Amino acid sequence: MRVLVLHSDVPPDAPADEQDTLITARAVAEALRSRGHWASLAPNVFDPEKLLSAIAEHRPDMVFNMVEAIFGQGELAPAVPALLEKLTVPYTGCGAAAMALAGDKPLSKKVLQLAGLPTPDWHEWPLTQMPSSDARYIVKSATEDASFGLDAGAVVTGADAVRQRAQRCRSEYGGRWFAEAYVEGREFNISVLEEDGEPRVLPIAEMVFHAWPSERPRIVGYDAKWSEASPEYSGAERRFHREGTESELHQRLTGLCKAAWRLFNLRGYARLDFRVSEAGEPFVLEINPNPGLEPGAGFAAAAAQAGMSYAEVIEHIVICALPNLTR
Repeated sequence: MRVLVLHSDVPPDAPADEQDTLITARAVAEALRSRGHWASLAPNVFDPEKLLSAIAEHRPDMVFNMVEAIFGQGELAPAVPALLEKLTVPYTGCGAAAMALAGDKPLSKKVLQLAGLPTPDWHEWPLTQMPSSDARYIVKSATEDASFGLDAGAVVTGADAVRQRAQRCRSEYGGRWFAEAYVEGREFNISVLEEDGEPRVLPIAEMVFHAWPSERPRIVGYDAKWSEASPEYSGAERRFHREGTESELHQRLTGLCKAAWRLFNLRGYARLDFRVSEAGEPFVLEINPNPGLEPGAGFAAAAAQAGMSYAEVIEHIVICALPNLTR
């Protein structure tokens, strides 16, 4: 097939998480070529006429959608699949509605809650309804991923501290921010791949925080993901559980992944992030449609644990998006 790898238009001075998009786009194209496909790359420019021109120039059978942001704003990314649908061009990954819903974290938590799926309590901006208590919260961006704005100071205690942190983030980064109840416990990042129209949960990965300062909250912040020279980067390690270990917890996590997949009408591939409390209760934190596919990142690592090479999983994602598949 002829596949156009469409990626975010990343400027040369972009931070590490955005530069990773270009690295991954090149790896995806090379993987497709290794499987016998014709693959080209193009940056997305938010102009319907230019997108139409790019489609006419490359004449793809399929677009591999890797656009994570437009003008640096993640909440605008669903515009790309919406335009591709208008152009009747097949594309990989989730549709526009699913991307928009999952990308709005407070809204997605509301949907999870209404469906009876466990997610930590939360409060939205302007945070005026927060109770006066000594509860701990983590302050997050409502629409950006890649641990945007998350550091050790993101976990705070009490309503006043939450409001101060949220206001500081709004002033520094802009956008919407919300407070989520901090779950003391373990963190799991679980990759899901579509197979025969159904979600297949790949081997379960836990983030293990070793040699971690006791006063520092155990979260995968920005430095832990992107700053290779930082102690957080080396102190947070992904470990896959052996089959048969903690079978009851794994069954619960697997069931929640499949339920959320169907609830949000996901397709192709996705990643779900969980916290498991000290009492053993799992909570869905976030749903990430079209997660990062960098060869060394979590999704590719989970696929490797399942016996799939990087090139095989990339080709599988393309095959899942073929228009003759029944949804």
